[in-house]
Amino acid sequence: MQVYGTGTVAAILSEDLEGNRHQRFIIELKSKQTLLISHNIDLSSRIDNLFLNDQVEFSGEYEWIDKGGVIHWTHLGPEGKHVGGWILHNNTIYQ
Repeated sequence: MQVYGTGTVAAILSEDLEGNRHQRFIIELKSKQTLLISHNIDLSSRIDNLFLNDQVEFSGEYEWIDKGGVIHWTHLGPEGKHVGGWILHNNTIYQ
């Protein structure tokens, strides 16, 4: 399901370097729900200067996992075969 939202960076995780590389961090929504953002850095730029308590807006695909949820496809869909997403941080759009 394609979703849009805003949240506060609650944790910055190590990058997933297996297969396609992903920058990973956890955000907390106003509702207190947390989501894992898994941002593909092979298809989009890495979000530099990302710190705890930063605000981010995002558009991506939500997938339920046993720890809550993950947002992925936060980048343009390769070859236009997937709805593209994005992340907005410090007035810069990463897609």
